[in-house]
Amino acid sequence: MSSDFEGYEQDFAVLTAEITNKIARVPRLPPDEKKQVVANVEKQLEEARELLEQMDLEVREIPPQSRGMYSNRMRSYKQEMGKLETDFKRSRIAYSDEVRNELLGDDGNSSENQRAHLLDNTERLERSSRRLEAGYQIAVETEQIGQEMLENLSHDREKIQRARERLRETDANLGKSSRVLTGMLRRLKC
Repeated sequence: MSSDFEGYEQDFAVLTAEITNKIARVPRLPPDEKKQVVANVEKQLEEARELLEQMDLEVREIPPQSRGMYSNRMRSYKQEMGKLETDFKRSRIAYSDEVRNELLGDDGNSSENQRAHLLDNTERLERSSRRLEAGYQIAVETEQIGQEMLENLSHDREKIQRARERLRETDANLGKSSRVLTGMLRRLKC
């Protein structure tokens, strides 16, 4: 069991070293290579998560007296994985900032035309937000009405069921009364 764990450890170490190297290279790469490297790092991070899961399963199968040492290693590996994911997010943010600067221009000075375009987009977003809010409010009101209708239908169903029961009881009582009256009439005739 521990040999499997150690094999997973070695794979994890190699994989994390590759990921760290690629994360460090992301900001300096040309745009088309950056896309490839980012996609590759995402796949490798997924592989590393799977390795951690396998290692965790192996640790669970180790006898309790030996498990402590392996559990400590696992905590360390999980922390390392968290750090890698954080570093990757930071490099992606830096990468997205660079892409944005390339699209908007490197000069950083916004012209009146860009400012007007930004204001127009902001107004559109606000209108869309108001429409969404109104739609959400309508959906909530519709849900409340539907709930009230279901409650009313449930009460009506209970009333109908009680009325049916009374009708059955009345029918049964009428049947008994009819038999009693028929019996009384026979006795009178005799």
